[in-house]
Amino acid sequence: MSHKLQVNLTERSKVLADKDHYDLVVIGSGPGGYVASIRGARVGMNVALVERDRVGGVCLNYGCIPTKTLLQNTEVLSLFQRSKEFGITIDNLMADFSKAVDRSRRVANRLSKGVEYLLKKNKIELIRGDAMFLSHQAPTKKIGITDEKGKDIREITGRNIIVATGSRAKSMPGVNIDGKKIITSNEAILLKDLPESMIILGGGAIGVEFAYIFAIYGVKVTIIEMLPHILPLEDSEITAILERSFKKIGIDIMTGYRVESVMAGGKGVKVTLSSAEGRSEEKESDIVLVATGREPNSEGIGLQEMNITMEKGYIKVNTTMETDAAGIYAIGDVAGQPLLAHAAMAEGITAVETIAGKKNPLPDRLNIPNCTYCHPQVASVGLSEEEAKKKGYDIKIGRFPFRANGKAVAMGKTDGMIKIIADAKNKEILGAHIIGPEATELIGEIALAKSFKLTPSEISKTVHAHPTLSEMIMEASSAIYEDAIHI
Repeated sequence: MSHKLQVNLTERSKVLADKDHYDLVVIGSGPGGYVASIRGARVGMNVALVERDRVGGVCLNYGCIPTKTLLQNTEVLSLFQRSKEFGITIDNLMADFSKAVDRSRRVANRLSKGVEYLLKKNKIELIRGDAMFLSHQAPTKKIGITDEKGKDIREITGRNIIVATGSRAKSMPGVNIDGKKIITSNEAILLKDLPESMIILGGGAIGVEFAYIFAIYGVKVTIIEMLPHILPLEDSEITAILERSFKKIGIDIMTGYRVESVMAGGKGVKVTLSSAEGRSEEKESDIVLVATGREPNSEGIGLQEMNITMEKGYIKVNTTMETDAAGIYAIGDVAGQPLLAHAAMAEGITAVETIAGKKNPLPDRLNIPNCTYCHPQVASVGLSEEEAKKKGYDIKIGRFPFRANGKAVAMGKTDGMIKIIADAKNKEILGAHIIGPEATELIGEIALAKSFKLTPSEISKTVHAHPTLSEMIMEASSAIYEDAIHI
């Protein structure tokens, strides 16, 4: 064999080996996964992204995006239902929920294709299939890829791995989710034939958003929540306003009740409940939606075999999102709270830039907004009043109601308020809570101010356009110093 041929064969062998080796392998293409992949490619890494389902993950295809699309349809319908307030008479108003579902699927499909385009644009290899760790010996880790039938289709290696496998709807002990009468959000998002009645188990963000959607479309909705308030992680003053608003549109709310059993039979479902005081009650509906939270997709990928530390199924990570196995990172829902798409994106960027040798610390979790997109919307950042007092802060609170804001009155949306909590000593913003129209947009200003340690005084001295909803942030900031103009 000539020296030239030997060199060519050696180079060919190296090319064949290199085509299955990557600087970064990301498992899961949800918000955290695809953002991490794109950021990795843009800092010069050779990136592979492994996905077993649709690009964009649960958020884009079955969660955040389709629910927000349905909520927009619902908001339009709600305005039509109130048309007489605006001097508009509509006869024979009809709302086809199946068309709303179709629209939500079109939106999700469009955005999923958009993410696929971004992957191609950034020269990221998208590998379809299930991933499993085969080895994790430094400096590379071996990943096996199987198809939907479990057949081995490929092996790849990566110098660094990011696990971004997300989460799934959580069931309840003893509850048989059949996908027809007892459903999760996965089925609710595709439900074209509306029932006459629905019981929603769980008053968190998912349960509350679906409650609003179905109630506006004419379904008799009952929310069952074990804790004293719906949206139990939010400030109690805010959730009390939401409960009053929901009751106005006919949603029944039963808080402080534990679910004892859920039995499907005949034409509906029977739910047996017990109260904190020991009372027992039975409720019946056509459909039960189980919205009691989510659990991580951490099994079946070989993490346990590598002795990576887990806690209740969530992968333990440090402040750079790295596990206790060098070069293996976890981001998003699979890495634990907060289970938020925008948190996953930030975590993905932190992990990638750590790998690239850049310093990009993980954002303070108290500066990450929580958003619920029912109407009125609910948004918050930082500590609630209860949490601030529990931590021993001496606090000052500024409140401003939507009913005192000219833009809100003109819009005909006056339920709600802005509430800002500050440390009485150093004037630092400890938390902010908004319930009302566009709350999820308004919270961004306060999150920015909190991140850069601006005080309410500095916000109050910033000129805000009039008439706008954002003026209320200025007014609530002024109210801390008892200096708000319009109340």
